[in-house]
Amino acid sequence: MAIEVKVPTILRTYTAGEKAVSGAGGTLGEVLDDLETRHAGIKGRVVDGEDLRRFVNVYVNDEDVRFTGGLGTDVKDGDTVVILPAVAGG
Repeated sequence: MAIEVKVPTILRTYTAGEKAVSGAGGTLGEVLDDLETRHAGIKGRVVDGEDLRRFVNVYVNDEDVRFTGGLGTDVKDGDTVVILPAVAGG
């Protein structure tokens, strides 16, 4: 199962500079586990314990996963996962 994961600039050190990588799994959590096997350290920047980090937004096909099941959100072949760290400033 191929799921495209779009990686923000701040996390590209884990993906050797790649803007997008492929993941596999039936849920978002499984995709992140799969990514961790090839891009060590990336999962820890997105997940805190059993939940997504508070200041990281994740979307599956433009749907915010906080409203679709979090790490348990179903994914399928051809889906796109976007990881966006929250940005603040002033």
